[in-house]
Amino acid sequence: MFDSNLSSLFINIFQGILGFGWQNMVMIIIGALLIYLAIVKGYEPLLLLPIGFGAVLINLPLNGLMGDEGILRALYNAGVATELFPCLLFVGIGAMTDFGPLLANPRILLLGGAGQFGIFFTLLLALALGFPQLEAVCVGIIGACDGPTSIYVTSKFAPEMLGPISVAAYSYMALVPIIQPPVMRLMTTKKERQILMPYTNMKPVSQTTKILFPIVVTVVTILIAPMGAPLMGMLMLGNLLKESGVVSQLVKSAENEIPNVITLLLGITIGATMVGEVFLQWKTLAIYGLGLVAIVGDTAFGILFAKFMNLFMKQKINPLIGAAGISAFPMAARVVQKVGSEENRQNYLLMHAMGVNTGGQIGSVMAASIMLAVIAAIR
Repeated sequence: MFDSNLSSLFINIFQGILGFGWQNMVMIIIGALLIYLAIVKGYEPLLLLPIGFGAVLINLPLNGLMGDEGILRALYNAGVATELFPCLLFVGIGAMTDFGPLLANPRILLLGGAGQFGIFFTLLLALALGFPQLEAVCVGIIGACDGPTSIYVTSKFAPEMLGPISVAAYSYMALVPIIQPPVMRLMTTKKERQILMPYTNMKPVSQTTKILFPIVVTVVTILIAPMGAPLMGMLMLGNLLKESGVVSQLVKSAENEIPNVITLLLGITIGATMVGEVFLQWKTLAIYGLGLVAIVGDTAFGILFAKFMNLFMKQKINPLIGAAGISAFPMAARVVQKVGSEENRQNYLLMHAMGVNTGGQIGSVMAASIMLAVIAAIR
């Protein structure tokens, strides 16, 4: 009996080694690269580090981590397949977001909406390249430049693409400081980049307004696009906790413990979907290419819309702030500040850009909600 069991063990090991193909080796290298980028370069380390390690783990033979009784399969089923993890992350995002600059200058909410152009443009490109409708929607949502939104939509409609879409979304979030500045300079003149935007004309926002804002936004947006209720509801819940001023312990957990734990679990489970045979397909390269198109399109259209708004405004806005309409918070706003200050040392665009950036968060969730509603109607 012992010899028989030992022989079976050696046979299983031998079969596992034989099943270790070049795709698995490539994915282990990719996982190691993600770990390198997280540790050495500091690119989105909170997520890219566990994703990279998960990719290494899942491509080793005979680990059984994503088998029927594997621990990573259990985490995936509990948090990703149910969309629980991304929704909980949105509570944390809401708790860390200050909508004050947006409320002080509500018209810049339009720029947050314009910054979602890349989503729909990329959707059309994906359909033209032959992606099925549901997959094309998931690819397009990379244009939100918002990892949790991309994960939520993809896990709902194309879970087999979760690995490449998630990695693309978070990679491009990290690369915003590299991707956006050339586009911003190309789309504006030096004179436009030097436009001063003072703060003296920004009205103070009362605490009552800040408290009512998440409630009103929740009601209005869910009435318009009810499919987005999980995302918008959790985002605004987190913000209401913050602005209420009466639940400091919950706010602390929403800002720290909850997102930290969820990010870890989400990262390792996403990495566990990056099996070589599934990940290394032509679609993966197409996803990365289309994701870049989406981010560039968001940036360019946001700037163009800001220039369009200037045609009707006495007090001109610096069109650079339109680039902050993507949902990469607060990186996009910081990029706007950096580029603007390089052109005019007296220009402090950060708070204006933060308003647009927070508007972009609402815009990205609304865009995802509308797309979900359309899918539900045509299925």
